[in-house]
Amino acid sequence: MYGRSMYGRSMYGHSMYGRCMYGRCMQRPYTHKILYKLIKPKNMNAFFAEFFGTAIILVFGGGVVANVALSNTKGNNSGWIVITFGWAVGVFTGVLIAAPYSGAHLNPAVTLALVLANKFSINLLPMYMCAQLLGAMFGSFLVWLAYKKHFDATSDADTILSVFVTAPNIRSYWYNVITEAIGTYVLALAVLYMAQPEVGLGALNALPVAIVVLGLGLSLGGPTGYAINPARDLGPRIVHFLLPIASKGKSDWKYSWVPILGPFIGASIAAAMYLIFKVV
Repeated sequence: MYGRSMYGRSMYGHSMYGRCMYGRCMQRPYTHKILYKLIKPKNMNAFFAEFFGTAIILVFGGGVVANVALSNTKGNNSGWIVITFGWAVGVFTGVLIAAPYSGAHLNPAVTLALVLANKFSINLLPMYMCAQLLGAMFGSFLVWLAYKKHFDATSDADTILSVFVTAPNIRSYWYNVITEAIGTYVLALAVLYMAQPEVGLGALNALPVAIVVLGLGLSLGGPTGYAINPARDLGPRIVHFLLPIASKGKSDWKYSWVPILGPFIGASIAAAMYLIFKVV
């Protein structure tokens, strides 16, 4: 599901060098080689898969938070368990849609872990992260559009912000980083083992990671709201900053680095542990 080639061969199977034109070979600069790789149709398919897959996660996840938190919704005050199930179903749906085309990373921390574990090309890392961030922004924008009247009816700035970003109940930045790192470590390590062909489940490949996300929300979501995905927090935070929401407050940029650094640390540790276990 994660990190496997969708096309039965490497994306890098064709050389950019040695082609001949008018009887002599033309060599292209290295930068042109990289750009060509990034804009090949297969890679663009992967870009849009990551974009829409991440957007789907935010539509479900941001949507369920809006339903629970905003004023005058059908699901108002329905609780944390409803929120965790909404996010898990979002992950299931996003992975289901994106997996055949991109491997369904849908998370910069997951992409980093796969690169560090030698399961994914570092050349594609910027493109995947860009697609994930833009997808998260688009998904959170759709949530705002769907709940526009409920945002207008909600006067509490913190409640409005909670639809877009995570925030700790007890603000202690480095402990918050540790919480995010632990949660992402569990997620990334699970994903690295799910990427093994021998444990593939076909169309149900999306189910195991959704269950892991559900468990993380129920178990470790209490302190920080379990971002465990830098794009999931940063993208919607940017959208919150840009949107004309009447009663919104500040976008809490002082905390914004926590759900970025924590997941990247956790993903890096997971990749290191995976490589150690693999050697042993």
